[in-house]
Amino acid sequence: MRKKPSQSPKNRILPKCLKSLHGPIPVKMCNDYLFRALMQWDPDVLKALVCSLLYLEPQAVTDISILNPIVLGESINDKTYMLDILVELNKRTRLNLELQVINEGDWPERSLCYLGRTFSTMNRGESYADARPAIQIGILNFTLFENHPEFLSNYYMINEKTHQIYSRKFRLCVLDLSQIKLATEQDREHGLHQWAALFKATTWEGLKMLARKDETMQKAACAVARLTKEKKILQQCEAREDYYRRTVGRERLLKKTTAERDQAVAKLDQATTERDQVTAKLEQALELLRAHGIDPSKTDGN
Repeated sequence: MRKKPSQSPKNRILPKCLKSLHGPIPVKMCNDYLFRALMQWDPDVLKALVCSLLYLEPQAVTDISILNPIVLGESINDKTYMLDILVELNKRTRLNLELQVINEGDWPERSLCYLGRTFSTMNRGESYADARPAIQIGILNFTLFENHPEFLSNYYMINEKTHQIYSRKFRLCVLDLSQIKLATEQDREHGLHQWAALFKATTWEGLKMLARKDETMQKAACAVARLTKEKKILQQCEAREDYYRRTVGRERLLKKTTAERDQAVAKLDQATTERDQVTAKLEQALELLRAHGIDPSKTDGN
């Protein structure tokens, strides 16, 4: 169980890097580049987040490192950027960690690809029994399965009849930032609700409120304050915000176009139905005329 803060929120003194900050944060905390930068900037913050997500005590993590660091502030593009973080825990377990803001409709498949890639790390000559555990952790700002909302959920390969887990070395984990209200007592004991509040924060006042509650939140908030002052990092964060806007714009246009197409198809179907109904009535009228000995084809219309 996590230790209680040594100071109450009212008594915790804010550091200088936060005291003078007010109003909106320059970059939304759900920005995936800012998330990447934050986790790489401060290993203690990364460790604390991983411990919360995996329900681990801090002393259980003796070593943690990022295996695919990036040069913070360096330009990225759609072909070269890799904002998912590959983490090695205690020199054995490998984690793939990513913050996903927009629901592009392919997260289950995407996360499986990440997990499979993370799991396939055996060296030549190693036994299959010694395969390293792999965990894919998606921090999502949307609900993956609308019919089964959860704050934190874990998925394994299991037998569909007996529910026997095939292997605990292959695991998918999802934290839904939009479902904080569903946080369990265990989630709260490990501070997951605070992490979710951190990622959802939009103002410095919100971050400072969290910083007064927890030392790790204070370190994270200070790191954000420093990162958003770095011009090159801020530019990359803003570029990601522009990418979000363009993606959302494309999705809206696609939805609008699809809706208009569906409406046109529905109108065409209705017109076809009405035409068929008129044709059927005409056929009935013709049959009635024939039944009375009148041949419509021989009438002159006078």
